[in-house]
This record gives sequence, C-alpha cells and structure tokens, in this order.
Amino acid sequence: MTHHVKFCSLLLLILSTTYLVAQEDNRVVTANYQLAARFAPYKLNTLTYSTTISPHWIEGTDRFWYEWETSDGKSFYLIDPAQGTKTPIFDNDRIAAELTRLTKDPWDGQHLPIRGIRFIDEDTLQFEVETSQDQERDEVEDQTEVEQKQEEENGDNEAKAAKKQVFHFEYDVASRTIRQLEDWEDPDNHPAWASVSPDGKTVVFARNHNLYMMTGEAYQQILDARRGKDGDEADEADEEVEVEETQLSTDGEEHYSYADSDRGDTDTEKAKNKGKRKHASVSWAHESRYFAIVRRDQRQTGDLWVIHSVGNRRPELETYKYDMAGEEDITQREIRIYDLETGRMVTVDAKRFKDQQLGIWNARKFEYSDSDKPERELWLSDAPGELHFWRQSRDRQRVEVCVADAATGEVRVLFEEELNTYVETQPLERLESGDMLWWSERDGWAHLYRYGPDGAFKYRLTEGAWSVRQIVGVDEAGGVVYAMANAREPDEDPYYQHLYQVNLDGSGVQILDPGNFDHRVEMAESNRFFVDNYSRVNTMPSTALIATNGKKVLDLEEADLSQLVAAGYEFPEPYSVKAADRVTDLYGVMYKPFDFDPTKKYPIIEFVYPGPQTESVSKSFSTNRYETALAQFGFVVVTVGNRGGHPARSKWYHNYGYGNLRDYGLADKKVAIEQLVDRHEFIDQDRVGIYGHSGGGFMSTAAMLVYPDLFKVAVSSSGNHNNDVYNSFWSEKHHGIEEVLDEDGEVSFEYDIDKNSDLAGNLKGHLLLTTGDIDNNVHPAGTLRMAEALIKANKRFDFFMFPGQRHSYREMADYWFWLRAEYFVEHLLGDLHWNPDIKELNLVRDDAPVPAPARTPPM
Repeated sequence: MTHHVKFCSLLLLILSTTYLVAQEDNRVVTANYQLAARFAPYKLNTLTYSTTISPHWIEGTDRFWYEWETSDGKSFYLIDPAQGTKTPIFDNDRIAAELTRLTKDPWDGQHLPIRGIRFIDEDTLQFEVETSQDQERDEVEDQTEVEQKQEEENGDNEAKAAKKQVFHFEYDVASRTIRQLEDWEDPDNHPAWASVSPDGKTVVFARNHNLYMMTGEAYQQILDARRGKDGDEADEADEEVEVEETQLSTDGEEHYSYADSDRGDTDTEKAKNKGKRKHASVSWAHESRYFAIVRRDQRQTGDLWVIHSVGNRRPELETYKYDMAGEEDITQREIRIYDLETGRMVTVDAKRFKDQQLGIWNARKFEYSDSDKPERELWLSDAPGELHFWRQSRDRQRVEVCVADAATGEVRVLFEEELNTYVETQPLERLESGDMLWWSERDGWAHLYRYGPDGAFKYRLTEGAWSVRQIVGVDEAGGVVYAMANAREPDEDPYYQHLYQVNLDGSGVQILDPGNFDHRVEMAESNRFFVDNYSRVNTMPSTALIATNGKKVLDLEEADLSQLVAAGYEFPEPYSVKAADRVTDLYGVMYKPFDFDPTKKYPIIEFVYPGPQTESVSKSFSTNRYETALAQFGFVVVTVGNRGGHPARSKWYHNYGYGNLRDYGLADKKVAIEQLVDRHEFIDQDRVGIYGHSGGGFMSTAAMLVYPDLFKVAVSSSGNHNNDVYNSFWSEKHHGIEEVLDEDGEVSFEYDIDKNSDLAGNLKGHLLLTTGDIDNNVHPAGTLRMAEALIKANKRFDFFMFPGQRHSYREMADYWFWLRAEYFVEHLLGDLHWNPDIKELNLVRDDAPVPAPARTPPM
C-alpha cells in the first residue's frame, strides 16, 4: 500500500511537471518582426483605398460629386438625388488621352492627375493639372529677383524647387467636352486675418492688439495681390498693398488683446510678426451693422514656457499664457459689441460668476467645400441688435442662456441649467419663429427641449434612456429637426450612431438609417437627402444615399479592401464585458496577430484612454493601424470603455469619475482583463501590458501603480500625470473645483487632486515615460515630476524625450511606433533584440514582406 501511494504521488508530480512544461512551451516568446513590418502603420496606409464618401455639394442644388479610389485607380462621380442617378463625371481613358494631348505629359485612366474640381454651375466644372515641366521664368518673376530672394532666404544660395507648370481646364459634364482655359483667373484666396461682413462692405481684423477695419473695395485690392499665391508668398503680397485702414479701438494691449492668441509661436516669431494684421474672432449681426467679440484678459495669468532646442541656430524660447487648475489668477472674459454706424463700442453687462466662461451663440451655417466665399460667423438671431450668449460658472455647475441688447449692452437671462457635477452644452438652435431648441442632460440623458423667444419652457422633444448627440438640420416648414443619436435601438452596441427625424411639436421620433452599424451622415442643405457612411469594426465599410422620407435612393459604394485582405488582414473582434460593479456593460475591441494560433498563450496589452470626453474604442471600420500593427509582434491588443468615459451614454456613466480623476477608470480596466483571461485560454494572465497617450499616458502609469501585480509593463506617452500642472478647463471640469463663500460674501476656489507621483513607491514592473520637449498642451513638467518622484522612490524606469515634438510626436510617429513596440517585445515576450539601427525603418517602405532582422544584444 505504501509503495502504491508513493508511485501515485510520483506519477502525479511527473504529470504536473509535464503539464507546466507544456504550458510554458505554449507561451509566445518570440516576436514576429516580419509580420509586424508588413503591417506597420505606414504600410497599412498603402494597402487601403477610399473607405468613406465626403460629398461636395453643388451650391443651390441637392446634387453632389465625390471621388472614389479602388485598386483600379481613382474615379469621380456626379450624383443627382432627385433623379436617383450616379454618373461617372469622366470617361477616364478618354480624359486621360485628352490631358496627355494638351499637357504633353503621359497619363492613363488609372492615374488621373485631376485636382481642384470646382463646379461653376450645375453642368460645368473647372479643374487643374500640374505637369512635370517647370514654369517659365517670366511666369514666375524676373530672374534677378529670383536670385536675390534665394540669397536672402537661403544664406547658402541653394535654389528652391522650381514651381511646376499648371494647366487649367473647363469641362462640360453633359457633352464630356474639355477646353483649356488660357484666361484662367485663380479664385479668391482669403487671408486668415480677414473677417468680412455679410454685406461685404467691411472687413475687420486686429493689428497691434487693437481692432481695425477696411472697406470691401480696399480688401479687393488685397485679394487681387494674393491671387495665384499661397502661404508666405501670399501674406507678403497683401502686406505690400497700401490701403486705408481705420482703427476702431485704442485700449488693446499685450495679453488684453482683441487679436486671436498667437500661441504656438516662439518669442522670436512673435517679435517678427508684431504689427502684422491678425485674425479677430468676431461674430456679425445679420444686417452688418454690429459685430461682437469675446475679449480675453490674461494680464494676470501665469506664463508657461517650452524651449525649441532643435531647428534653430540658437535654442528659442516659446512663452505662452496657461491657466493651471486651481490657480487664483486665470483668464477673464468680456463681450464687446461694436456699432459701425455710430462708431461706439459697448461692453455687455455679462458679469455673474467669478472667473466665469463666456461664449457667443452663432447661427447654423452650411459650408460648401468648393466655395471661395469668405467664412464668417453670424449671430444666432436675425432680429436687429439681438445677441445671444452663454455664461458658465468656474465650477461648470451653472449655465445661463442670455440675450444682450447690442446698443446698450443690457442683458436678459432667458433660462438656466444647473447640475451638481458639470453642465455640458451643445450649440443653441433658433427657429424662424424665434423659438429655441436646447440640448440638455437634465434628466440624466441628452435630449432636446423647446423654449419660446422669451425663454419660457414649452416642451421636450425627445426622452428615454438614449442620447441625442447633435442636431444636423432643421426643417421648420416641415415641422421636424434632424439629429444624430445613439443607444435607442435594441440589440445594438449603444455607441452606434443613427440619424433621427424628431417632430418639432414633440410628438415623435423616427429612425432614418436603420441597420446594426455605426452611421456617420452628411446632410444636404435642403435637408431632403443625406449621405450615410456606415460600418462596424468587423465589416466592409459602405455608403448609401438616403432621402429624409426614409427611402434609400442609391447604394453608392463599398470599400475595396482587396489589397488589405490579400496581404493577410483580418477584422478585429468586438466584445463586451461587465464593469467592476458587475452591472454596467462595457464594450471593447480585440486585435489578434494575423498568424494567431489558439493553442498558444499570448501576452495581452490594453490600449487605454480614460475619457471623460471620449473613449479610444473604435465603432466603425478603420485599420486602427497602431493597435493592428502592435498585435502582429505576437500580442493580443484590446481596447475597452470604462465608467466615467464616453459622454454618449448616461450622465451617470459619463460623470462616474467626478472627484476621482486619477483612479476612476482603473478598476474597470482591471476586471475587463480578468474577464477576458477567464473567457480565452490563449491569453496569458501573467503577461499584461498597458499603454496610452495623453490622458491614456496618465491612466497607464496610474494602472501600474494602483494594480502593480496585474499590469507588468506600461508605455505612457505625454501623460498629464500631475493634474495640478495641467490646464484648468479639463482638470477642474472633470475632477471638480469647490466654490467657497466666506463671511464677507467673497468667492474663492479650492482644488485638490490625487496625482500619479503620489504612488511612485508602488512601481513593480517596467515603465517607459515619454514626452515631447515642446509640448504646449500637456507640458513636459507633468512627466518630469513623475520621473522625479520615481527617482526619489529609488525606482528603475525608462525615460525618452522627443526633440522638437509637440503633443502628438507627429514627425516622429514611425520611430515612436517601433520604440513602443520593442519595449513590449523586450519586457512582455522576453525577446531581447537590440541594434542601434531600426532596420525596419531603414528599408524601403513598399508592400513586400520585411525579413526578420538578425540582432545581437549589446556587450
């Protein structure tokens, strides 16, 4: 009996050891560099063609055109919704032959050089073609002038690239005939500084911090000087034109200016641009008599700095004003109204809350993408002298909708909104009757309410456990408003958006684009038709034309993913889990390597962004190139929402993190991983990574410090780790700031927030912190303070600073992808490869598979 027990025990030990070894053998420990290089983010871009339609509406009609690219090349289509027709604008082979004949450059139907299409009437369009030939010198300027400019601008006398010759053509769609325009005149090129009145007679701008104006005739001289020029050349041309300017204000000064902020310029650039015309964000009364502007006083606001260490002979300082959370001296705002008839400026009597926010409500406008008309903002009301605006308390818990008398500045409060967390708003909509449509979350969901011109509440238009996202059109004559909304359709992901027709009398709601997809629409100005781009993360993206009576007019396109699929691409997988409360549903997406083997164990990496203004979880088709590419190394990459995230769900869900801005989403991220581990045997619970950018950088580091036994590796880029040095708008709004009233009735504010640096001693795993050295959004100070706290806690970690990069690392995105990926490869897979060259970036970025590099670790 004793021998039998010993034998069984020995057998059990052998079997257990064998099982553990087998488990160990199933662990993915080698990175698939070849697959990762094939689907690197910059490669994915070359494997996809058009996936959505952006309609170019033809002014005065419901017709539109669009371009669509497939593996057969690019085509252009004209759509007539009323007739239900889709017509190719060009016979590609024929137009290619014509362009070859006229330009002397060879083209074919799959490679059309057409650009700048612009319909000048319903049946006639114009476009241009850039050729391989340089412009003749006399088309540019005198040779001597060219050489002088080169010597001035390029100290080393290096010649600039010559401009290429451009041909302009006019094309008749019906007859398919083309003619070259010998007398072509470039359309107006409006400078960024100009704000043109509705009647075109007055142009307002800022100079030396004050307001100025010029006549429409003078402005036309500037447009003529700019014609055919771009960028700096156009700006230099308009400064050389001498026109009469009238100064409208004299009280402007630095940091109490009428001009828009020049944030982003170095101090050297600011000095260089001093005295030049600048844009002033004015809003015009419909009859052109008045304009209004929100003026900011930042004289007491603290400065912040970044240093441009690269790209200049000497490092240059960039100084800018920055409202930090909890600070006493923050930006103050006022609304000024100028009367062009009397030359008088009044200040709106808008004072209500200490350190309040102010904004002007502007009218809905429809923008034609091909128009060369100047952009402008118009007052919400077309009633003479009536300016609608809003003001909000610093704690964001109270909003008042007001109207001001333009002549006197006197104010009436129309209605108000109040919550114990924060009030969010959408643009106020005004009907021709004077009634107003107001978006509100007052009952815990986002819905529409109707008010009279005097601010009296009439009735609600929508209700229920779903959210209106935004109004996209109003048909007052038809008695309806069109709005995007989500979470209304049963058995769908609640984030999927749909277009709804809502009756203005509150009597009903009708869906216009049914189908279990995420829908993104673009409405015609008439509100009779809309283009519907729809898909899910795991479906082919498609586009349809639908009438607002609910009838589908045309199926327009289905995306061509043939090259992507041929390369081995597979759709990601949507999933859902429960939040830490075991009640709330969370929705996510899983990205697997394309050589996925379900018998193996993969590390899991969570890509995070906490919100609260959004969640980084895709709902419609996208290559999601960074998540997709990272997975190919041999990881399962997931995204998932969290309570306190997306505003499209209930107000309770959205505001869950109020007062706990550091930790609110972490428990949900943790239990999501745990549920996926329980659900899928291919996930290795002992190898969990996490990464994110900005708020996601903040969250990924926090996850490592709050749950150090679960999260083993984090890459945290540009994180707002210490929200006491982040901007007041985001931090105070989403975390909360307490308004305190003393015995004398004076208001002050108290702000306190938990920081990642407070938990530095908890670090157990591998952490990479990164930042851009000129990030003027999430200042490098946040990352540096996190690093200091880790050093003081005697922790090992990794740190990387991107030189010359703002918040996004845009110019170094490819380098950043490999740096981040290889950090996970080393510390989650244990596949230590090292070489000073990132060979994958040194190879030609074509579609051919990239061989796995042979690497040796450093000595």
